[in-house]
Amino acid sequence: MAVRFFLTVTLACFVHASARGAWTVSSTDSEKGTATGVEHYRVAVSEKDAEATLELAVFTTKSLALRVIDNPDGGDLADAMHRLRGVAGVNGGYFDPQNAPVGLVISDGKMLAPFRKAKLLSGVLVVSKGRVELVRSAEYSPRKNATAALQCGPFLIDGGTPIAGLNNTRPARRTFFFTTGSDRAGMGFCSAVTLAELGEILATPRIAGELKIQRALNFDGGSSSAFWFSGERGVTSIGELKTVPNFVIVTPK
Repeated sequence: MAVRFFLTVTLACFVHASARGAWTVSSTDSEKGTATGVEHYRVAVSEKDAEATLELAVFTTKSLALRVIDNPDGGDLADAMHRLRGVAGVNGGYFDPQNAPVGLVISDGKMLAPFRKAKLLSGVLVVSKGRVELVRSAEYSPRKNATAALQCGPFLIDGGTPIAGLNNTRPARRTFFFTTGSDRAGMGFCSAVTLAELGEILATPRIAGELKIQRALNFDGGSSSAFWFSGERGVTSIGELKTVPNFVIVTPK
């Protein structure tokens, strides 16, 4: 299988959001995945003097499984995807200097790290009985039947609207997860933008085809950012620059 590597860069400097216009979709390229029910979108967006590129994997929760994968041996996302026969994946949550996860982590029904109260850890990705949800940390209650969970943050979108007050001064590579209010959910990678800009971008109409993103949660970005997709035209792989303790991946059920 051919492997395609992409380096995405921000092409312009950033200014304060109040001086800018709305983000718009400049171009979209899509392909179906090697499993039924998953698609890849490469989306270019722009507003005034700034541009960004996103890689999105959108899947149906009815026919595909979402898993949180522990990575104690320090392998990279591409290795995990090949080993687990995954079709889409990104890096997961935050970790301490000893590479231990920070915030709730449940993998294959086993809790690997406990829930924590912290301003940054504002949301939880939860998979229970095949249902995929993004919930606020304040809304979260332990689920005995949860097969996967990952606590991270900050929240980027809620109710289809960008969260107010997100940082708008530190651009970096970003990864994230989103839900649409139906049986479709997704994960993605964005070239260097601020958190405030990412929230605005993900709320842009037609950012993921006809779907409207209802909730979105930021994952660990910067040098931890990674994205992988197995598509009908080959593999799209953006590798992380340092070891991460977990991944969020989509596999056939």
